[in-house]
Amino acid sequence: MSGHSKWATIKRKKAATDAKKGQLFSKISKLIEIAAKKGTDPKMNYSLKAVVDQARAANMPLVNIERAVKKGGGREGESRLEEVIYEAYGPGGVAILITGITDNKNRTVAEIKHTLTQYGASLSGVGSVKWLFEAKIESGVIQWLPKQVLKLDEVDDSKLSALLSDLDDQEDVAEVYTNAE
Repeated sequence: MSGHSKWATIKRKKAATDAKKGQLFSKISKLIEIAAKKGTDPKMNYSLKAVVDQARAANMPLVNIERAVKKGGGREGESRLEEVIYEAYGPGGVAILITGITDNKNRTVAEIKHTLTQYGASLSGVGSVKWLFEAKIESGVIQWLPKQVLKLDEVDDSKLSALLSDLDDQEDVAEVYTNAE
């Protein structure tokens, strides 16, 4: 309780929302940089247009969007970001496809592997999970849709939900797809 000072309450709430916005803006900036490698004109590059629209929907400042486009286009230093896809098996045998954007693959794979092992999941080899998903391009962005859906019991479902929440909180993870119902 803040007593007579409402600023203490406002400061705590603002700090929490600012941290969430900062994390979201960071993820979107990385997506913009990757999309801008294919071209910096949103009229000609549909994936860039889709990500810029996503940034605008999240109320990302225009200056940040322009900086990310310049950086991805190679105009503002050399962008070293790469797209990565990791495949894993989670609680109850659920197939998990993790897409991300990183500047350091070794750090990212170590963080993801650590998070997966905390929930009884494991990283698997290339192609061991991807065959369970179908790639669908929508507005220039690839979406992975499961070919087979797996039904989980309540315990595995709660473990999977916690795992997905932790993976989503990681900075380098862009999207996580599963074949769980």
